[in-house]
Amino acid sequence: MPSFRRIALLAAAAPLALTLAACGDSADDAAVTGEPVAPVAAPAGASWVETAAVTPEGGYRIGNPDAPLKLVEYASHTCSHCAAFAQEGAPKLDAYVAKGTVSYELRNQIHDPIDLTIALLARCGTPEGFHPLANQAWQNFESLMTTVQANGAALQQAQSAPTAQRFQAIAQAAGLLDFFAARGISRDQAMQCLADTEKAQQIAEASQTQSDELQITGTPTFILNGRKVEGTNWASVEDALKAAGAR
Repeated sequence: MPSFRRIALLAAAAPLALTLAACGDSADDAAVTGEPVAPVAAPAGASWVETAAVTPEGGYRIGNPDAPLKLVEYASHTCSHCAAFAQEGAPKLDAYVAKGTVSYELRNQIHDPIDLTIALLARCGTPEGFHPLANQAWQNFESLMTTVQANGAALQQAQSAPTAQRFQAIAQAAGLLDFFAARGISRDQAMQCLADTEKAQQIAEASQTQSDELQITGTPTFILNGRKVEGTNWASVEDALKAAGAR
């Protein structure tokens, strides 16, 4: 597993290698089972899919906060399996969230500086904007990673930038400023978010601490009502949701 603490201490440490993370397999616990759960209507004029909040763990949750089925995903933005899940599962998962029976919380497991840079940019808007921005990064995973791989020298140089400008330089070299600008995060807004090294450290430290405590050894890892889901693709997650009562 990558040294998350080294990434957390990026503001004070020597530059890190820009090696893209490998994905890992999730462990599994006993499956959650239950009777079918009746839909829960959202408040008048509201949609559960657009109901978002930052959790005490630093994740971003959408859906009914009192939903009986609580799905948590630990994911990395440089993990191809996480991208595959988002590409196939995001709209289908939204359909469950919309019924008010399932809430979905995304937590970052940070693998490398590119991963952390994207995590910062996804947090640059409102809580309601986090999931759409994170999902857009995964939907365009191949093109983003192609740009990263093609600009290795520039990215290595970016890591030598002064601490407060390091994530800005990484984002510029990786083409992330233009990518997020096209999705509503202006360059000035992005540069301000990327200068927040305290936020970067908080994200990476939460990744380290929670991965240790919950034994999250790879991404994506899914947890449903406190129990790990066996498998990493949408079919596995949907099977777990249905077994727990989602319809």
